[in-house]
Amino acid sequence: MRHLFLLFAAAVALSACKSTAYTLQNKYFYVQADNRPESRWQMVWHDEFSSSAIDTSKWTRIPAGGADWGKHMTTDDICYELRDGMLYLHGINNPDTTKDKRPFLTGGIWSKGKFAFQYGKVEIRARLESAKGAWPAMWMLAAQDKYGKYPRNGEIDIMEHLNHDSIIYQTIHSYYTLELKQKDNPRHYGSPAFNPGEFNVFGIKWYPDKIVYILNGKETFTYPRVAGVDPSQWPFDQPFYLLIDQQLGGSWVGKVDPAQLPVRMIVDYVRVYQ
Repeated sequence: MRHLFLLFAAAVALSACKSTAYTLQNKYFYVQADNRPESRWQMVWHDEFSSSAIDTSKWTRIPAGGADWGKHMTTDDICYELRDGMLYLHGINNPDTTKDKRPFLTGGIWSKGKFAFQYGKVEIRARLESAKGAWPAMWMLAAQDKYGKYPRNGEIDIMEHLNHDSIIYQTIHSYYTLELKQKDNPRHYGSPAFNPGEFNVFGIKWYPDKIVYILNGKETFTYPRVAGVDPSQWPFDQPFYLLIDQQLGGSWVGKVDPAQLPVRMIVDYVRVYQ
């Protein structure tokens, strides 16, 4: 079945390149053509994780950073696994704190510098494991600083899951929501129920005037572009790249229980349409 899908995907990608689904800018910005009806979604980029190694033409392992979400990130193989057509991103107790003093290590990938898109549909099929302090996320950041430094260019959180919750968070962040505190004009997040421990399809449909969140094919929450407010409300008119990571700990999710580790996010596929 996967073999047949890959053949189909290759044919669709070829037809997309010959059509007007997008224009390619700056070598890797897929900018959707104007007036694309939803009935004509075409796959323009995808990863089925059917190889024996992460495709480095599409992804880079996320290095450690200073923010809550990135402080336990590692590029070490210990937090990455590809088998049976799935990508496993691990959150673990650090087995050697003499080499690295951090108590926990986590794996994540991003398409930064390799793939970004403006408008379209994203679908990510994955299974989330739960643990106290686990914080798996799928999200998007701007590929360039069109409006200045963060949070001026916005953030699109496709999915975040905390601890053992039976809900996920689908959230928009921007200067408008974070600095101007405009979180209800319009409402900036949804929290639909999902199937913990099972495979779910998380995603968005992104248009010039709204971002529609989807879960298992159903629309769950819409963030619209609003007229007559501060222009920082809509920085989503530029290419964004993808991040998928199994985070641990932080001020939002709380402390990690080492006894509940390891924990994993298991990714089946990532598909982008325009």
